Amino acid sequence: MKKHIPNALTCANLLSGCFGVVFAFKGNLEVAAYAVLASGIFDFFDGFMARFLGVKSAIGKELDSLADMVSFGFLPGVVMFQMLTSSDFSSPYVPYIGFLITMFSALRLAKFNIDERQTEDFIGLNTPMNTLFIVSLPFIQRDYPGIGSSTLLLVSITVVMSFLLTSEIRIFSLKFGSLDWEQNKLKYIFLILSAVLIAFLKFAAIPFVLVLYIALSILHFRRIAK
Repeated sequence: MKKHIPNALTCANLLSGCFGVVFAFKGNLEVAAYAVLASGIFDFFDGFMARFLGVKSAIGKELDSLADMVSFGFLPGVVMFQMLTSSDFSSPYVPYIGFLITMFSALRLAKFNIDERQTEDFIGLNTPMNTLFIVSLPFIQRDYPGIGSSTLLLVSITVVMSFLLTSEIRIFSLKFGSLDWEQNKLKYIFLILSAVLIAFLKFAAIPFVLVLYIALSILHFRRIAK
C-alpha cells in the first residue's frame, strides 16, 4: 500500500495542474496561481514520501516528469500567453511567444532525467521555481498595472526565464533528505529570508526571492569549488 502513496501525490500534482490550465485559459490567472501552489506542495511531498518510505521507483520518476510538464511547463506557458494577449501591443501572434516557456520547460525536464550531474542539485533553474515566478506576475500586475501590461517586459521575461531553465547555472535543491540543520542550513536560510520578504512585500516579493535563490546558489557552489 505504502508504495502507492508517492505516486498518488504525483497524480494530485497533475490534477491540480490540469485545473490550473482550465482556469488560465478562462482568464482567471489568480486561481490558476493557487493551483500551481497546490501542485508545488504535492510535488514536494511525493519525493519526500518516496525517500521517507524507501519506495523510489522508475515509474515514479517518469510520472513525476509528466505531471511536472503539465503543472510547471504547460500551465506557466498558458499564463504568459494570456498576459501577452492583454498587453499593450495588439498582435494576434505575439502571445504565442509565451509558449517558449513550455518548450524550454520540456527541454529542462528531459535534460534533468538523463543528466547524472543532477542527482542532488540542479543544473539550470528548476521548473517549479520558474512557474512560481510566472504565476506571481498577475498579482504584481494587479498592484502595479504598468508592469504587467508591458509587452516588451513580458517578452523579455519569457526569453530570460527560458534561458535560465536550460542554462548551466548550478542551483541547490529545496528537497529535504532530513530535517537536520547542518545538512540543510542553506535551504533553511533561504526559506527564512523568503518568508520575511513575502511577509513584507507579498506577491511582489517573488522576483526578489528568485534572485535570492540564484544568487545564493552561485555563491554556495563557488565556495565549494574553491
